[in-house]
Amino acid sequence: MKKLALALLLVVIACGPIDGPSPEMAEWSARADRVTIVRDDWGIAHSYGETDADAVFGMVYAQAEDDFPRIEVNFLNSQGRLAEAEGESQIWRDLRMKLFIDPKVLQDEYASAEPWLRELMDAWAAALNYYLLTHPGVEPMVLDRFEPWMALSFSEGSIGGDMERPSLKMLEDFYGDGGPAQEAAISAPKHDPGLDRLASIDPASYSGLSLLPGLDPTVEPTGSNGFAISPSNTEDGDALLLINPHTSFYFRAEHHMVSEEGLNAYGASTWGQFFVYQGFNETAGWMHTSTGADAVDEYYYDVEVREDGVWYPYDGEMRQMEEREITLPYTNGSGGSGERTVTAYSSHHGPIVRGDANRWVAVQLMNNPVDALTQSYMRTKAANYDEYLETMRLHTNSSNNTVFADAEGNIAYFQANYVPIRDESLDWSEPVSGMTAATEYQGIHTVEESPLIVNPSTGWLQNTNNHPWSVIGSTSPRKSDYPRYMDAYGENFRGEHALRVLPGRTDFNLQRLIDAAYDSYLPGFEDIVPALVAAWDGTANSNPLKARLAEPVAALRGWDLRFGAESIPTSVAIAYGDTLLSQIADAADQAGVDVYDYMAAGASATVKLGALADAVTRLEEDFGSWATPWGEINRFQRLTGDIVQPVRAYR
Repeated sequence: MKKLALALLLVVIACGPIDGPSPEMAEWSARADRVTIVRDDWGIAHSYGETDADAVFGMVYAQAEDDFPRIEVNFLNSQGRLAEAEGESQIWRDLRMKLFIDPKVLQDEYASAEPWLRELMDAWAAALNYYLLTHPGVEPMVLDRFEPWMALSFSEGSIGGDMERPSLKMLEDFYGDGGPAQEAAISAPKHDPGLDRLASIDPASYSGLSLLPGLDPTVEPTGSNGFAISPSNTEDGDALLLINPHTSFYFRAEHHMVSEEGLNAYGASTWGQFFVYQGFNETAGWMHTSTGADAVDEYYYDVEVREDGVWYPYDGEMRQMEEREITLPYTNGSGGSGERTVTAYSSHHGPIVRGDANRWVAVQLMNNPVDALTQSYMRTKAANYDEYLETMRLHTNSSNNTVFADAEGNIAYFQANYVPIRDESLDWSEPVSGMTAATEYQGIHTVEESPLIVNPSTGWLQNTNNHPWSVIGSTSPRKSDYPRYMDAYGENFRGEHALRVLPGRTDFNLQRLIDAAYDSYLPGFEDIVPALVAAWDGTANSNPLKARLAEPVAALRGWDLRFGAESIPTSVAIAYGDTLLSQIADAADQAGVDVYDYMAAGASATVKLGALADAVTRLEEDFGSWATPWGEINRFQRLTGDIVQPVRAYR
């Protein structure tokens, strides 16, 4: 088998001590003998096997070597078992997952899956179990054995999955002590009309990509950029793809997996998953950016509590809510354990996630784990645009846009991959009535019905978690030609930046594409910084902030809006932007104004100067001087010498 020509440190999986023979252990050992793991100079694992399943075994084993705790946490979370490791405070997070994930259902779906997919799931579980067997010093928090069906509980690699969107606080209010679910047999109090507002996104538990009121703007930013360049715009006549995912520092692993069955994929994988989420094979590459298309909806019901259960009207008849007992085990922190049992309710749309005693709200979302895992894996073997398009027809990549390129010279942009067809006269950003057939989905938009760009005349395309209406500049798809629910994000400054650096060039090579992507100009400050300078200029000399802020304002006045390691204005501008953003986000939301427009034009001079003063003080407290170069602030730091950081450092 052909191996990569790299400077390599060879590590071959070897069977560790086994306490007594068993057919299962013998099978794992035989699989390990067929697998070679090679680590390059950067520690990246390259897994080689005879079959795809062998390569999966090697990939997952190598992930466990690098960070088994993170793998376990991901699967504890995906199965709703985090409280078994972290205590009772996590039971509502666990409940949220268990509303959608039922182990019995996943076991049945595993049993009925295609044999090739079951073989991959078997290899996935075998790798983790073999790792634990051969590393007796590793002590799992909860999962000391992995079953193949568990792979179906975490089948898409996005930062925040759709199932993580319902609010934990509202879930606790509904299912907790004295909540409507527990008190369903008690006469209902008056309905709270405030529940009609969509409030399903929980800033504390979902890494959303647009700034929402209540989010801390100082937390680590998220988002992704994807650029694709046609052969007509490149130096050597080959297509180019820039894969630039933005995740937390430890969120994904890097891996290369190769088999003699045609698998040869390299890229980023979320810990514990056996597919390359963003990456490339020998002839094609794919980049995911989070989509603003609406793939999750809420439905409200006027419920009636009866002796035999909870009912709701639907087109002139009454339907009964489904009930399911969900047990939530937890550790109590002193070596003991406990559990809580919740009666969970579901309508025909999905689980109930919030409400009061007589109006309940359900969430409907894509939940098709077998097809989702199939699509996630099969795209790694797609050799060209046509083959990749076929994987997209499964419509289970619910949270992403895709930027694509292949060795045949094709480039493409796919807007979302799961967008239900709905009544366009309704506002789907709000809960809609679940009591009429008029709000039922009418199927799923095909790939061709969604914004789709293939080999544009521009010779380039881009997406930065922004809308598709600027994907190729002025000739992009028109917003008016598509339903409103096709995008809710709008434009962002990274998108505006892309439109500055991509058009009008036919000399791209790999380095020039990287240089364009990392061009240092910051369009987000074009209006905000001049507005701040003008506010200072218009302030009376008698105001004590005039003198206090004279030097920081002077630094900003002369700034060319480009970041750099030695740039002091970059530090001041970002500290100011973060501070002002946190102070005016609620006011901008109440005024119905874009938060960045409000920062430039809506906030008063007093508010702006006050925010700058706070930012300067914070810089002085944190770094000793407000005049600290950006390179001294924007640094990553490993808290220990090990890859396994303190648990809160990677979640």
